[in-house]
Amino acid sequence: MSSVPQQRVLRTAIPGPRSTELQQRKTAAVSAGVSTGLPVYVERAGGGILVDVDGNQLIDFGSGIAVTTVGNAAPRVVERVTEQVQDFTHTCFMVTPYEEYLEVAEALNELTPGDHEKRSALFNSGAEAVENAVKVARHWTGRDAVVAFDHAYHGRTNLTMALTAKNMPYKHRFGPFAGEVYRAPMSYPFRWPGGPADCAKESFDVFVQQVHAQVGEENLAAVILEPIQGEGGFIVPAPGFVRQVADWCRDNGIVFIADEVQTGFCRTGDWFASEHEDVVPDLVTTAKGMAGGLPLAGVTGRAEIMDAVHGGGLGGTYGGNPVACASALGAIETMKADDLCGRAKQVEALFVPRLEALAAQYPQIGDVRGRGAMLAVELVNGEGDLTPNAALTAAVNKACHAAGLVTLTCGTYGNVFRFLPPLAASDELLSEGLDIFEKAFAESV
Repeated sequence: MSSVPQQRVLRTAIPGPRSTELQQRKTAAVSAGVSTGLPVYVERAGGGILVDVDGNQLIDFGSGIAVTTVGNAAPRVVERVTEQVQDFTHTCFMVTPYEEYLEVAEALNELTPGDHEKRSALFNSGAEAVENAVKVARHWTGRDAVVAFDHAYHGRTNLTMALTAKNMPYKHRFGPFAGEVYRAPMSYPFRWPGGPADCAKESFDVFVQQVHAQVGEENLAAVILEPIQGEGGFIVPAPGFVRQVADWCRDNGIVFIADEVQTGFCRTGDWFASEHEDVVPDLVTTAKGMAGGLPLAGVTGRAEIMDAVHGGGLGGTYGGNPVACASALGAIETMKADDLCGRAKQVEALFVPRLEALAAQYPQIGDVRGRGAMLAVELVNGEGDLTPNAALTAAVNKACHAAGLVTLTCGTYGNVFRFLPPLAASDELLSEGLDIFEKAFAESV
């Protein structure tokens, strides 16, 4: 149980005077390229509440972008991290290893989809995990090409920017990007030209035809896919699409990489979103929710693929840092003990009826989608006009912030409102947050 009172409190305007002062210091000290969506400076946090330096207590519907799934400063995480910091903070696993790294690797091998023999390697960020998964796939296959999808987001490093679909703010004027990266249409039911009923078959057929014509199966090392797309708009592929792509990859000797950086660790109601359709990826990338707020990422995959890389070919100075590993072990213990997969399904059951009721009232909500505690609404002009409505999305977001609700937007067109609450937040707090969102929406339309 968090020591932070689980209630919303507004003592000042949002942001308050102390946060405004700190934001001025930020402008003077931090690169303008590092932006902040809500310039409220956090002093403490726990459960589903963020406490700022002005004493305001805000409801958290963002979880640090799906990171603090177990809640901020979760007790088991704090205990494990405290013990580890007192023991040692770093040695570099590649120099003198430690058991905590092994325990996290063993947990990943156990929890990721499939009962085949697996190996894992640990890194610092989701982008780093994706880079290394591509390295492994290329090494294993002896091929160069990689296919990603429209609306994908895989990171901000050079290779992962190439894999990412959206230009602003992620790619603009940062090229040239890594080569041998190709893009295929995403199975996007809401916007599929042939309609949602035929989306799975038609999008898969287009994928196969396009890869065959533009890349050639014999040149393709890997296909990388988010089982539910994150930054691109919380797009849930049509049922069956992910399985078809995975099966096709296996039939053609191509490595299927599931990027579960945002979807992993109970967020969607399963340990991993791939499980929803019983898809077993060759490689899985993880980060975000794995370590309760500390930087840790992993690549887990088939033993024969992961072990094919020569010694010294994978690694990094901080990869699998012992303190981050301790945090992950505390987070995973919490997920198991508190059945956070089940909790994510409860969150879905709470959110979806209210979002659908709002959509029935306002035609500007074109789509309600997601799974577990990874949910979204896509905003459009309405009355049959599906043009993305980024202006309304921004207005609702601003109104939520002013009322003490931390919210996030996303989407290639900037018109998707996403919900990523900590699974430690109570139903009462989540319901209050939805009240704020509904009021903000009504006032912004």
